[in-house]
Amino acid sequence: MILDPALGMVTAGRTARDARIAQDIYRHTVAVVEAAERVGAYQALPEADIFDVEYWELEQAKLRRGAARPPFAGEVALVTGAASGIGRACADALRASGAAVVGVDIDPRVACDADGYLGVEADVTEPTAIDTAIARAADRFGGVDIVVAAAGVFPPTRLLKDLDLAAWRRTMAVNADSIAYLFSRLHPFLALAPRGGRAVLIASKNAPAPGPGAAPYSASKAAAVQLARVAALEWAADGIRVNIVHPDAVFDTGLWTAELLRERAQRYGMSVDEYKRRNLLGVEVTSAGVGALVATLCSEVFAATTGAQVTVDGGNDRVI
Repeated sequence: MILDPALGMVTAGRTARDARIAQDIYRHTVAVVEAAERVGAYQALPEADIFDVEYWELEQAKLRRGAARPPFAGEVALVTGAASGIGRACADALRASGAAVVGVDIDPRVACDADGYLGVEADVTEPTAIDTAIARAADRFGGVDIVVAAAGVFPPTRLLKDLDLAAWRRTMAVNADSIAYLFSRLHPFLALAPRGGRAVLIASKNAPAPGPGAAPYSASKAAAVQLARVAALEWAADGIRVNIVHPDAVFDTGLWTAELLRERAQRYGMSVDEYKRRNLLGVEVTSAGVGALVATLCSEVFAATTGAQVTVDGGNDRVI
């Protein structure tokens, strides 16, 4: 626990919950001291009695129980698109592994303030909103060690000859421009990360293997991939790793409704279950699976990897 003339009270701990507990204990102790001083004087227990409490067998057992250190304990992750789908799965996976998470999304459902999690409602295309989200992350948790850029939009299918310029610009703004701004503003924080900063871009199969009718989406994802590759080149000297994930056919996201799934499956003469597994391995790809991979990319397992592009699609012959 630190008292600073400019910052006020700052508490630290292995996790955000530990830091909050330190804060609660300090506030409680100060209240007791002040109450004691109003009626007389405050006097702490003798050192021998404090020793007996701290080294009481049950107290030591409690400390041993919490001794295991989660992989991302003490680290802070900022995840965009965190209200649902892949973004939420990434936030959940990182938080489950000990990170404090700041979730950013235009969807009001992201808003939440709990131990180890802060949800910030913000439009990623608005620089001021991103600046505010980063400032809140630094103020609440002390910095940012990991960033996952998962926010994205997929406009209605339309052939290039029928291009909707407004949809093109909006898609580029969300899927590419916003990431450039986010990365530029987070670099100073990532460069200070004690274990090295990490950035993960949630791209798409459409970057290496575009499809007809998806020009804005495919082009925006390809632009974001190139941006991440440049970041990997420029930031390596600062110990920052930048990697890219290409999911495909993740059907448990907000983009897919039961009606749309039935329509697509009928088009291919398949059942919905068969359509969900329409890949080389015949497996269903889930948001949780993508989130788990992203967390692993941010772990020490990939400490020597940057600039990589990893597919999560069950195998696609067009990509391979």
